Amino acid sequence: MLNVGKIDEGFVLDHIQAGKAMSIYHHLGLNRLDCTVAIIKNARSGKMGRKDILKVECDIDSMDLNILAFIDHNITVNVIKDGEIIEKRALVLPKEIKQVLRCHNPRCITSIEQGLPHIFYLADEANEIYRCKYCDEKYTENDADFDAGHCL
Repeated sequence: MLNVGKIDEGFVLDHIQAGKAMSIYHHLGLNRLDCTVAIIKNARSGKMGRKDILKVECDIDSMDLNILAFIDHNITVNVIKDGEIIEKRALVLPKEIKQVLRCHNPRCITSIEQGLPHIFYLADEANEIYRCKYCDEKYTENDADFDAGHCL
């Protein structure tokens, strides 16, 4: 059995859809931070069959985890302090998403101006619909094309 040590300060992302941990790792920018990260892929789960888990030892207050609510709102965030879970943090859909989605409208300015950031705003919270800031193209979680190794 795999044994991954417990963390003293940080957070654990649990109930990640199997195969999505690396995408989340990149979208959160964990590759650019000086922190310890354990990625557990395809762990057995009674609820999900298989799941991924991310254990991150760093200051959670420096992280904007709400993008996870858009990527997969089933993810749970367990905040760890002194080696114990002190909080199960609820995720909230972000009002704006930057550099996570790519607009697929060929007439959008982001298709022409390669340096422009891809920005989407929350247009309909009840239906989890985002729209491109530049052309108003509609996106939902089902339309999103996250690439596990690629972050815009």
